[in-house]
Amino acid sequence: MKLIKIQKLLNATVLTGEELLNQVEVKMICGSDLISDVLSFTKERSLLLTGLTNPQIIRAAEMIDLCGIVFVRGKKPGDEVIKMAGERNLPLLLTRLPLYESCGILYNAGLQGCSGLSLATGGDKIDRAPRPLGDPSRR
Repeated sequence: MKLIKIQKLLNATVLTGEELLNQVEVKMICGSDLISDVLSFTKERSLLLTGLTNPQIIRAAEMIDLCGIVFVRGKKPGDEVIKMAGERNLPLLLTRLPLYESCGILYNAGLQGCSGLSLATGGDKIDRAPRPLGDPSRR
């Protein structure tokens, strides 16, 4: 699903990376407000939905190679965070919707979560177990 469709589904404002909305293809999402969970369980090229607005989230996004971030609950990051994302060509969106509803809307639209669980497989199939942060294959 293109990021522009996600922006419309979540009625989100684009903070940076507007020129990338038609280019970025999102295959899965992860929703978390814990940086440790983001680092441990988020797969590469995922879209992160979070209420975390500090600069560490941009650094984590770069380490994991996220395709973008949606800030939920109307929590707008500061100028430093927006600037950091712009320098890294990392699209940032902002929605007033809570995390749970945002993830639910995208799941119902066909996006899979990072767990690999899917209703299509009866909810009992995991594509792969999360890799530890120190695992060299995360790089």
